[in-house]
Amino acid sequence: MSESDSRYTRLLAWLDRRFLQPLSTDRVRRLILQSFPFWLASILTGMVAVGYERVFGWAEQTSFSWLTATPWLAFGLTPLAFGASWLLVRQWAPAARGSGIPQVMAGIQLSSPSQHHRTAYLLSLRVALVKVLSSVLLLLGGGVIGREGPTIQGSAAIFRAINKLQPAGWPQLSRQIALVTGGAAGLAAAFNTPLGGIVFVVEELTQMHMARFRMAVFTAVIIAGLTAQTFLGPYLYLGFPKIIPVAGWGQLLVVVVALVCGLAGAVFAKTLLWLGRYRQRFTTLAAQAGWVLGCGLLLGGLAYWVGQEGVGTGKPIINRLLFQNNGVTPWYLFPVRFAGMALSYSSGGAGGVFATSLSAGAILGDGICQIFDVAVPDRNLLILVSMVSFLTGVVRSPFTAAILVLEMTDRHSAIFQLLISGLLAQGVASLIDPHSLYEHLKAGFIRETSEVESGVKSSE
Repeated sequence: MSESDSRYTRLLAWLDRRFLQPLSTDRVRRLILQSFPFWLASILTGMVAVGYERVFGWAEQTSFSWLTATPWLAFGLTPLAFGASWLLVRQWAPAARGSGIPQVMAGIQLSSPSQHHRTAYLLSLRVALVKVLSSVLLLLGGGVIGREGPTIQGSAAIFRAINKLQPAGWPQLSRQIALVTGGAAGLAAAFNTPLGGIVFVVEELTQMHMARFRMAVFTAVIIAGLTAQTFLGPYLYLGFPKIIPVAGWGQLLVVVVALVCGLAGAVFAKTLLWLGRYRQRFTTLAAQAGWVLGCGLLLGGLAYWVGQEGVGTGKPIINRLLFQNNGVTPWYLFPVRFAGMALSYSSGGAGGVFATSLSAGAILGDGICQIFDVAVPDRNLLILVSMVSFLTGVVRSPFTAAILVLEMTDRHSAIFQLLISGLLAQGVASLIDPHSLYEHLKAGFIRETSEVESGVKSSE
């Protein structure tokens, strides 16, 4: 046992003797002892999420600054950032690439007593650290990525580490519940959306009965969210956009937007899967590096052409469309963002698709409004609907998408339109592929973990 492990064990034992044994019944004491490590992990998750958000914001603003001041640098800095991000992942933690949510899903599936040791490949603290560094590098170069998936993977890694440190004899919750709870806490801290974190667990991460993990998830979401709010304040991710109720023709337009954006999200997911399979043709280091630098060079060209709206998370674009919409967003912005997301994700570095999918949906929704000549004041509801629908098309979690957008904007008057748009998007996306992007990627990570383990054993 390391010195840090020993200190942690002594701290738990002292807390038990000092506070719990004199004051609690055996049942209450056991419940508190089970929960305390998760409370500690939730506080750490909230603090890490805040730190990551600030570094991520700095990286995005830095990319905006150099691109605005010297656009031609995109042809050099973007490929360089793509290459550095990819090399960092390749050399130190291959499981840190991409979103992070499929890795958590794979880790949950592998967390049975006979296989739990395999989760280290997916959810170690080293993987989490590489994830942060790689995504920041990618964003500095203009990558079109988000931080929410990486935050969820990092949170699960923290919960796994704390769960692993508990001393023998300490009443423990299962490793599976630790990872499930970590995923929920990560999403809640990243978006400041506690209900979204809970729904995300039920809908996306697990098929376990809610009774098995409800207390752990609820308390972790609350503590992680409160910790993040302590540093960031009770913010809304997207503020308070003005919503004008729709009726008649407007209701029909909600359906049209939901179907089109859900279909577009599903096509985007299929594009990522196709690019991932195509990239597997490149087996040598030189060929792989050529692919990565090619992705960076293509995105650099798009960034040079479009400017700062062609790079980054897309959150400033959403805010512009919801609060300062001039009604003339260029038609080419959606295909540019679509291509930028695909190039960034397929480069092999770290970065999520949650925030970027929301921004792509917002742009597409605004474009549909332009086609149907919808007045600018009437567009906000349709833009929120398009965000829910595109994200649902990608991840196939309609209720999570609806609740996230609801909590980001505090627009409860739109709840029914958001829910129905998520369901419509889910239906039309299923025509493209019955399985979500994350489900396909999860299966790949499970195979990869098994192959890595087999390789290690064969080399011993």
